[in-house]
Amino acid sequence: MDHHAQYPALSDLRARARGRIPRFVWEYLDSGTGAEATKARNRTKLDEVILMPSILHGEVKPDLSVELMGRTLPLPFGIAPVGMSGMIWPGAEPMLARAAARAGIPYCLSTVATQTPADLSRDLGEDAWFQMYPPRDPDIRTDMLQKARDAGFGTLILTVDVPVPSRRERQVRSGLTTPPKLTPRLMAQVARCPAWALGIAQRGMPRMKLIDEYAGQTKGLPSNKHAGYLLRTAPDWDYLRWLRDAWSGPMIVKGVLDADDAGALEAAGVDAVWISNHAGRQFDGAPATIERLPAIRAATGLPVIIDGGFEGGLDILRAIALGADHVMFGRAWHYALGALGADGPAHLVEILKLDLEANMGQLGLTTLTEVRNRVISHG
Repeated sequence: MDHHAQYPALSDLRARARGRIPRFVWEYLDSGTGAEATKARNRTKLDEVILMPSILHGEVKPDLSVELMGRTLPLPFGIAPVGMSGMIWPGAEPMLARAAARAGIPYCLSTVATQTPADLSRDLGEDAWFQMYPPRDPDIRTDMLQKARDAGFGTLILTVDVPVPSRRERQVRSGLTTPPKLTPRLMAQVARCPAWALGIAQRGMPRMKLIDEYAGQTKGLPSNKHAGYLLRTAPDWDYLRWLRDAWSGPMIVKGVLDADDAGALEAAGVDAVWISNHAGRQFDGAPATIERLPAIRAATGLPVIIDGGFEGGLDILRAIALGADHVMFGRAWHYALGALGADGPAHLVEILKLDLEANMGQLGLTTLTEVRNRVISHG
């Protein structure tokens, strides 16, 4: 089957995935919070970044590699952490880890994934990142860090933009709980999605396995107030300093929007800042990530990673044009899984590569950072 003929863009993967994933799971994946204004703003502000095409460059052979935290990566994008990936598509975490390893891109495992770090130890590539929601208990912190390190995760991500649960009204209305409880209403949705249902039947009902090791099984909580919130705290600068001392490898702070914070994080010894508004899932009055990028780039010499509504190679170029070093996708990989199963992530890698190469050709670029000379306006 020629996936490029049937699914040439991320939008095609999203459309197919929507029909293959039960509605209550789709609402978990696709929703924001509130009126979803922040989610929409991410897309609107990306479209305001205008780049100038350039002519008469002859045959352009684009180099898609980037430098990030002392490593040369073959591509400027990676797989962001998404909680409960294995509920969105059965077996998602190992599928994504293996796809990332084959492509040479970063894979980020969430604290609230359906697999533990140890479960993925044989699937990881060289750029395995562990995303940590900050445990309150120092013994749990230490143990969680050790488990991630022992499994082969070399980079730590501290997520700082979830001090309290968000409401995610679409998600709540769907009837999803953690762990999922298949009511007659939800079972009717499952029955319309046989591939998803078969995968869950083979693997068992998804749960937050790492959290369960510390909290025990917590039943019937709304999915926006799951067991993970019972363990974690809202970190402060002292917490960050403790974590920096406890982790020997590279450390990234995710959830940065204020340029003043970027400078302070650099002074605190982190290795990269990650601009994120949690894909519009936490606060509906937040700015788009792309509109915060220039100020944050100016405020720090650290590598800058960004996510937030990115959909293709042109969006990646827009981010690099305004100063980003690397772009992360979250929902997109799960649209790919929902559409094509285990084949989806590799196909999405190809979509992004082809789109990057096509747009670099239009701009007359041989390297990615040359796009910084092609910015006309950015809102």
